[in-house]
Amino acid sequence: MYTMDWNIEFNNAGKKFKLGILAECEIECSVDNLADVATIVLPEAVMNQVLNIESEINRGTSVLIQLGYDGRLQTEFEGFIQNIITNDGPLKIICEDALFLFRKSVPDVELKPSSLKNIAQYLIDKIDPSFTLSCDYDISYEKFVIHQATGYDVLKKLQEETKANIYFDTINKVLHVHAPYVEIGGIVKYSMQRNIEKSSLEYLRAIDKKVEVTIESTDSKGKVKSITAGTTGGDKITLKVGPMSESDMQKVAAAALKKNSFDGYSGSFDGWLIPFVQPTYSAIIEDTDYPYKTGRYYVIGVKTSFSESGGKRTITPGIKL
Repeated sequence: MYTMDWNIEFNNAGKKFKLGILAECEIECSVDNLADVATIVLPEAVMNQVLNIESEINRGTSVLIQLGYDGRLQTEFEGFIQNIITNDGPLKIICEDALFLFRKSVPDVELKPSSLKNIAQYLIDKIDPSFTLSCDYDISYEKFVIHQATGYDVLKKLQEETKANIYFDTINKVLHVHAPYVEIGGIVKYSMQRNIEKSSLEYLRAIDKKVEVTIESTDSKGKVKSITAGTTGGDKITLKVGPMSESDMQKVAAAALKKNSFDGYSGSFDGWLIPFVQPTYSAIIEDTDYPYKTGRYYVIGVKTSFSESGGKRTITPGIKL
């Protein structure tokens, strides 16, 4: 039998503080979200004494969350405190990964021409040069304008327009920008008959989900051009992007099709803290009752919950690899 274990540490300008009590902790990660977020919940009072944790930590304090069993801990989250909620009821500490650092204004600029890589590097140079960039998604803009925006605003616009997988590795200080479903992390194995506790998965086939994607771009002269990909008569998706070439518009269309039409699962399933899994992982899911569903799937989201009730991961798989 496993004994649940945890370690949560804060670092406030060099002053370290280790949490001694915990009601629950929830960590949510997804390739569709720019940031990983964590919520630490503490009891309102201990021994009839109201907690005064804000004397030790505050907004911007760094946080490390490790969870596991029997002293074997896995780093689940590293980031910064975004907010401390002390309304009536349990005390909640809301945390965000390194995206927190990029919620700063950047100088106005017109990058002409530019690319995903150049734009992301511009943000790093202006906000925190200690970060490095990992970008292998080759999308270029004829012109990209940043006006009265934060780093977060720019990254959100890039993600919405190109469907790129944009996320931070806070521990190693890396900003990642990749085409969807390209980068593969670790490999984990699940079985419908053994280590999947609960499932709402529904198997979908791309042939049964027709999608038509239209990409519209307005060039630097104000002329609108568009390209269409997918199946005529299918569910229509229209994306407006900045000025870019037709070849790059095709890349965006292909990425949108991949996100919206694939052989794979819709829904999620629940497992335990073991095995450790994160978005971008490749999950082998076995189903002896329906062998055609058995395969390797791209993990797009993981929600980890930890409390006295136990440890649980809710895993959302995507395309079949």
